[in-house]
Amino acid sequence: MSENTNKIKNSRNMGRPGGIGHGPSGMVRGGEKARNFKATMKKLLKYLSVYKLSIITVLFFAIASAGFTIVGPKILGNATTKLFEGVMSKISGTGYIDFQYIGRIIIILTGLYLLSALFGYIQGWIMSKVSMEVSYKLRKDISKKINRIPLSYFDKTNKGEVLSRVTNDVDTLSQTLNQSLSQIITSVTTVVGVFIMMLTISWRMTIVVLGVIPLSMFLIMLIVKRSQKFFKQQQDYLGNVNGHVEEMYSGHLVMKAFNGEKKSIEKFDVLNDKLYKVSWKSQFLTSIMMPLINFVGNLGYVAVSIMGGYLAAKKVIEVGDVQAFIQYVRNFTQPLSQIANISNILQQTAASAERVFEFLEEDEEVPETTNPVILPEVKGNVEFKRVHFGYNPDKPVINNFSASIKPSQKVAIVGPTGAGKTTIVKLLMRFYDINEGTILVDGHDIREFTRGDLRGIFGMVLQDTWLYNESIMENIRYGRLNATDEEVISAAKAAHVDSFVHTLPQGYDMVLNEEATNVSQGQKQLITIARAILANPKILILDEATSSVDTRTEIQIQKAMDNLLQDRTSFVIAHRLSTIRNADLILVMNHGDIVEQGNHEELLKKGNFYAKLYHSQFEVTKAS
Repeated sequence: MSENTNKIKNSRNMGRPGGIGHGPSGMVRGGEKARNFKATMKKLLKYLSVYKLSIITVLFFAIASAGFTIVGPKILGNATTKLFEGVMSKISGTGYIDFQYIGRIIIILTGLYLLSALFGYIQGWIMSKVSMEVSYKLRKDISKKINRIPLSYFDKTNKGEVLSRVTNDVDTLSQTLNQSLSQIITSVTTVVGVFIMMLTISWRMTIVVLGVIPLSMFLIMLIVKRSQKFFKQQQDYLGNVNGHVEEMYSGHLVMKAFNGEKKSIEKFDVLNDKLYKVSWKSQFLTSIMMPLINFVGNLGYVAVSIMGGYLAAKKVIEVGDVQAFIQYVRNFTQPLSQIANISNILQQTAASAERVFEFLEEDEEVPETTNPVILPEVKGNVEFKRVHFGYNPDKPVINNFSASIKPSQKVAIVGPTGAGKTTIVKLLMRFYDINEGTILVDGHDIREFTRGDLRGIFGMVLQDTWLYNESIMENIRYGRLNATDEEVISAAKAAHVDSFVHTLPQGYDMVLNEEATNVSQGQKQLITIARAILANPKILILDEATSSVDTRTEIQIQKAMDNLLQDRTSFVIAHRLSTIRNADLILVMNHGDIVEQGNHEELLKKGNFYAKLYHSQFEVTKAS
């Protein structure tokens, strides 16, 4: 099970926004980096070019919002100066406090802060809309891409990897666009604007502030550098814990059957202990960042206050300027810490974007023909001519396969595991394209059809049942979406689904759960057979369709199938040779080649490969 655990861990960690985590100080943890940062960002900007006007509007409102906030302390400083002068004049008896002037300042400040809040709201609203539209478009593009990618891609890529790109990577891009982009703009604007305002008040006090900043940045980088490894380990161990829990949950029955509870708990305790140790270290280091920065910042306030008091006493600056400067110092340090993390934010964004674009640029299936064949009537003639195929071109699975199947024939494909039986039907439906040779349906190369039209000719019942989270009625109707309830029930009766449906809660309206555990494996198989009967195809493919039902039900299904298969070409893949004795043609495969062909009696008389397979099964059945 350890291999599965690693797969689950990798699928959870890959592309996860685990590299982006905001601690108390707004600091961002380091994450996975893009292999080609520059090229990926160019692709992302090109992808965002559709929203160019919206992004420019956001830039304007973000800068304006920050600008209104920046001038606030300076104006408030004027009010402080006026109040101080008025108090001193009143004490000396030479004047009074000008409350009208102070009132006007308060009104102006209120207007500025309201405008700043309004502009911030507008830019946030626009950016949220843009980020959601980008997420929507990316997921839509990925969804379309999944349907255009050849199945060979999924043979070498685990499902978690694909799902991670649809969820985690797209979420990371959305988060960056919605929060980080406007934050970066606001932070840069604030730092530049505040720095200019501080210079206009006093270049001496500005130098003092700049002298404290390197110490703050040094502490930030020191803590970030030390905490990054713990955050990475935290994600790794979290993946291990989640993987183990998921593995034990999915294999709960097996684990209990072999008394593996103790071993499972011991392993969980070890993984959980590792996660605990690195988690508290990472959180502790992040939590001490703000107190340290505040300590250094307070030292700066002390220095600024002393120098400001000295300069005010010398009449170099006003008292209100000291108050405004102290506010600017506070507004200066916070965006600096955010700017220090722009690199990490962009690297994580580029890594996620790179993975999404890599998927969108994967090779697609061979393009559809521009002049597809449309058959007015499907007769069901199928012919294989010297077909060669390998999932890996260097390792052929099918070698020089040739066979001719007449309309309405029942063809059985038999052979040992790995002989290439299922591969033949996958090629027939163009799930994979052959390397050499030709496959014809009613005299036309299957590549002359669109994939949709070709697959519409076939009905398929697989060994692995696939049911989705809907009612039994809707699961059967999946075979023909416009079928009436009466037609669905008729197909259910033909497949002997009707005989057990009435014993279930809600009958045909009973909703199957995600794993369809509220029906038996045999009942699942019957539902998929009913689905194929409802589809009423001209050519039918049955891949071990009765493998999960009992002998009595199998006999019932065989009778239903015999009626269904009349006037239809059918391919039956079977391991139990007793089920295909009435086949018109039996293709015996071994190592990708047809080693024998004929009907049941003919092949038994030959006494070769088929006869040995049949008698070996008979002997096993008799012995049991």
